Amino acid sequence: MTYSAYVVKIEKLRKHTNADRLMIATVFGNDVIVGKDVKVGDVMVYFPTDGRLGLEFAEKNNLLRKKDKDGKNTGGYLDPKKRHIRAIKLRGEESDGLLTSLDSLSHFCDINELKVGDKINVLNGVLICEKYIPERNNRTKTHSNNKKKQNKANEFPHFQEHVSTPQLAYNKNKFREGDWCTITLKLHGTSGRTGYVQRDKGGNFIKRFLSKIGVKFKNDYEYVSGTRRVVLDKFDGGYYGNNEFREKWHNFFKGKLKKGETVYYEIVGYVDEDTTIMPKCNNKKMKDEDFLEKYGDTTTFTYGCERGENDIYVYRMTMTGEDGHVIEYPTWLTQYRCEQMGVKHVPVLDTFKFTSIEDLDSRIDKFGDGADPIGKTHIREGVCVRIENRWNFSIFKHKNFPFKVLEGIIKDDGILDIEEEQNL
Repeated sequence: MTYSAYVVKIEKLRKHTNADRLMIATVFGNDVIVGKDVKVGDVMVYFPTDGRLGLEFAEKNNLLRKKDKDGKNTGGYLDPKKRHIRAIKLRGEESDGLLTSLDSLSHFCDINELKVGDKINVLNGVLICEKYIPERNNRTKTHSNNKKKQNKANEFPHFQEHVSTPQLAYNKNKFREGDWCTITLKLHGTSGRTGYVQRDKGGNFIKRFLSKIGVKFKNDYEYVSGTRRVVLDKFDGGYYGNNEFREKWHNFFKGKLKKGETVYYEIVGYVDEDTTIMPKCNNKKMKDEDFLEKYGDTTTFTYGCERGENDIYVYRMTMTGEDGHVIEYPTWLTQYRCEQMGVKHVPVLDTFKFTSIEDLDSRIDKFGDGADPIGKTHIREGVCVRIENRWNFSIFKHKNFPFKVLEGIIKDDGILDIEEEQNL
């Protein structure tokens, strides 16, 4: 889980519609509120949403909230402890990230050596920014021994983790004219994977010795399931207190996968009668009357599931040979296999040949926002764009702005989701 700031050049700037002293800069397609002193051509530092500033950096640049003896604010707007960069709305305008002057880095490096496009995390041993992970206020009932489960992964070397999905905004240079692309709905749930893969049972001294000199032994194929990073030995304990809802889908795939196949999916809805897979959000904290009118006082990511129920949506399938070579199934083949197995595939919204960034952006704008089309009761998270004609799995995510605001509120309430829990 990586996070970086970027050295950028301001190329697009407009006036704030409701504040004379503010401007709106556009960076990586995101609107960011800045002061009136910012000009087109300025080189600045962009901190994307969902980051956390290093304490020393924030203090040196007076970015933290603080008050003088009379109670007047003399600092910035960031919480001194969290230092969380959130997506916010200010007087009706969106602000997706934070822009600071290039001089803000002058305490930590020679800024003359920096150039547009540089990524920044740490400078000369000083933390500038990192991924924001809230302090633990987990929904977990019990914790299991993840060390034991990580050791379990060694028994299934062909059961690969799902790769992290990079942000589309910072990877548009990866697209080439003529690329065949697919846009799918991004769902807000928890990752799961199930494979029918070879199990390496190890062996005695003689077997290990013979393996080293080239003698090959045939391993049995077994069904195995896991989260994004952890191979599950049993379906107890874990982030939610139990993994019975995962066992249900592990058993579902038994007898349906071909030898070597691994299926990757998103589980949405409920863990049990009382617990949703993803945390709820108090929509009143959005401070947006239109949003409240559309989606009510509370966001619950149900995706049409009744209380206590859950569902899965497959987003990737692979075939791993006995030599460990992985073949990625294209979207159409994954859809076909899902139909054969009787399981849902993530909704495919568009397929197209890439022609230009402008055309890609227009397609994202068309499908990225609005109510989720499955449950239709909450905002959609966003979309994923996959380049189909790549040997390796190449997919990028785009989250819509209202979802980013919700996500920031949830994290500021101190609630982790399971993906973050496993990166601590």
